Amino acid sequence: MDGGHFRVHSEEVTKATHEALERRGVKIQDIAEIVLEMQLPFNEGLTIEHCAESVESVLRKREMQHALLVGIELDELAEQGKLSQPIQQIIGSDEGLFGVDEMIGLGAVLTYGSIAVTTFGHLDKNKTGIIHKLDTKYGGQVHTFLDDLVSSVAACASARIAHRTRDLEEEGRSFEDLKPEETTPETHVPGAEI
Repeated sequence: MDGGHFRVHSEEVTKATHEALERRGVKIQDIAEIVLEMQLPFNEGLTIEHCAESVESVLRKREMQHALLVGIELDELAEQGKLSQPIQQIIGSDEGLFGVDEMIGLGAVLTYGSIAVTTFGHLDKNKTGIIHKLDTKYGGQVHTFLDDLVSSVAACASARIAHRTRDLEEEGRSFEDLKPEETTPETHVPGAEI
């Protein structure tokens, strides 16, 4: 390192984020299923492919990548018993008064507006899909941060679709008229390609 002048390339961070999710047993499809459940009642023609594309778009955001990498790292260190006390016990047991996990998830969701914030609250309370599995303690695994971070990704992807729905309505279209890759219009802006 050269005093803070070194930057980690975006591709490396994106790859590390996907690998961390995979290592913890979370697939894009798992998150997309939550998004589909949240948005299908409001979006004619919405498919799981549209939702997966929206999840992938959220996972390209640096704020989300950083939150996921930090949270997963802390979960894994707690699982291995490598944190100092009392934080080891607090994170390892997902103590009820420990709110740092929700704060990281909430912080990551803020870039997608109030609809993402309220959806995050709903998912945090109701533990839909893979979030429920992650929140359930089994086999010594620790997912204190990951359940909230998956809620955050799903909430952001749902908010993206809600915003895209408005755009489509104004054009007289619906998701039936949209290919999954068109769910993410910002990736088709000249100069913004990944």
